Amino acid sequence: MIETENGLSAAEFRTVRDLKAEGSRKDLGQEQFLELMTAQLQNQDPFKPMESGDFLGQIAQFSTVEGIGDLNDSFSGLSQSLVSNQALQATNLVGRQVLAPTGVAALSQGGNIRGNVELPAASGEVVVNVYDQAGQVVRRLELGSQAAGPVAFQWDGLKNDGQFASPGSYFISAEASIDGQFESVETLLASEVRSVTLSNSGGLLLDLDGIGSLDFSEVRQIL
Repeated sequence: MIETENGLSAAEFRTVRDLKAEGSRKDLGQEQFLELMTAQLQNQDPFKPMESGDFLGQIAQFSTVEGIGDLNDSFSGLSQSLVSNQALQATNLVGRQVLAPTGVAALSQGGNIRGNVELPAASGEVVVNVYDQAGQVVRRLELGSQAAGPVAFQWDGLKNDGQFASPGSYFISAEASIDGQFESVETLLASEVRSVTLSNSGGLLLDLDGIGSLDFSEVRQIL
């Protein structure tokens, strides 16, 4: 067995720095730290005493590690609290409608589809097209001349031939004449929230009627 100059075996003589290196195996509490520091001072080589700078350095290292651990625990608790609060508030969305750039909306029996066309500039002519699952235009809504900003529209479920469209999902797009040229513009559609869940990343996922999952961050307005 190898012994140090003060008679302690190498296995017995471990500094706080040595134990800190073993920190991956177990945590060092404040009480254990003080006991080890006391033992280290009592058993140090009298001819090579620990420098005061080393002593203070070990205390500072422990305080820093312990402080970071406490801070991480605090942030973790705060994060969990915020997520729980957000989820609680989100449950109030169930049954309500939200506006989002989904591009598709569900038509119920005898119902309608509504939304907004987001115009970046004034337009002399705004048109909303409704497509079925086969990609065929079933209704063309002409909104006329409109100022810049959101323009509300509503499809009553009637097709261009005057017949009611079958219930189901329909694709909606819009175009507007700006500076003499037609261009595609953003469309926000209203959809009913059926349920709310938490994603693996901690965000909120809305289950929209006829659409499926949508990240809450994509919602532009709650109706």
